[in-house]
Amino acid sequence: MNYETPLFFRVMEYADAAERDVIDMVSGNPDWEPPEALREGLREYADLEPDRFQYPPSEGLLELREEIAARRGVDADQIVVTNGAGEANYLAMARALERERGSEILLTDPVYPYYPGKTTMLGGTQRFVATDEEGQLDPDDVRAAASEETAAIVVNTPNNPTGAVYPAETMRELVAIAETDDAVLISDEVYDHYDLSGAFASALETDSAHRIVTNAFSKSMAITGARVGYAIFPPELVANAKSRHMLVNVATTRPGQFAVLQALRETEPAYYERNRERLRERVETFTDALEAAGAAYTTPRGSFYVMARFEGYPGTVANVERLIDEAGVAGMPGEAFGESRTEWLRFALVTPRVEEAAERLAAYFE
Repeated sequence: MNYETPLFFRVMEYADAAERDVIDMVSGNPDWEPPEALREGLREYADLEPDRFQYPPSEGLLELREEIAARRGVDADQIVVTNGAGEANYLAMARALERERGSEILLTDPVYPYYPGKTTMLGGTQRFVATDEEGQLDPDDVRAAASEETAAIVVNTPNNPTGAVYPAETMRELVAIAETDDAVLISDEVYDHYDLSGAFASALETDSAHRIVTNAFSKSMAITGARVGYAIFPPELVANAKSRHMLVNVATTRPGQFAVLQALRETEPAYYERNRERLRERVETFTDALEAAGAAYTTPRGSFYVMARFEGYPGTVANVERLIDEAGVAGMPGEAFGESRTEWLRFALVTPRVEEAAERLAAYFE
């Protein structure tokens, strides 16, 4: 079987091997501090008894699941704590396909590249629904594409790579479409703390047996290496997901869960607002420079990515490598995200060198 292997690590490896200084705008690794309570939690954990270094409950520490449940308005039994949002999405997509209501997964274009790869790995087929220029998804287009073959509709809000944030009405309609076609809406909400618009609406706001919500603390707490995420299933769908999680991963890191729980309980809202404000400033700095360089660009309403189009410079891997070698800026090729953005490049604003990167790009494309 041939999988659609994402290009992220190929580009990062090329940038790492460059002989010049390169500003990394490829990865979604936040460059800011995690919550202090998380660091304290890890220090505290190091001194616990040996039995606390053994397997935790497969579905996740009860205290963590209860904390998440209280915040999300669900029952703790609906939650599976996973190895990041990546596993959460894998479990959700697998659960949708094994219902045997169809084998097709509806994805957006542009798309986060791991979704197509997971679809293939799970034996499903892909169908893409185009978004508009700002990355917004029209539910009527999804409705037209959905059929009895649709097992799942997978969306990401706030969105990677476009920065779009889907409004509440869109989310309600997507759940309704899933119900009509006996499919499952899978809503990946890993960037929910980076809603810069105030318009974010979780799929959890619509009660339904046809929606699964995935999330993680990787982005919100700047701990992509900790691998603590979760999926929230309807009660009717959770049992098989727990079994698959146990068979694939056994369990998720116990120290990481402990530290995340402490951070959830002790971190003030100001921590998240500081990071949103940091991103707002970076978006303004970066897009101002792109405008000065005569580039077209997207202004994200959430997440931390900007897409840019430079005249006569399509978003190919070869051009990304040229940009690394000749400008010292590493971004992602638009072709990695689907057919609709092949003329674009995507840049992650998770580096303190955003202004310098913007200046390098402006100079390069003068």
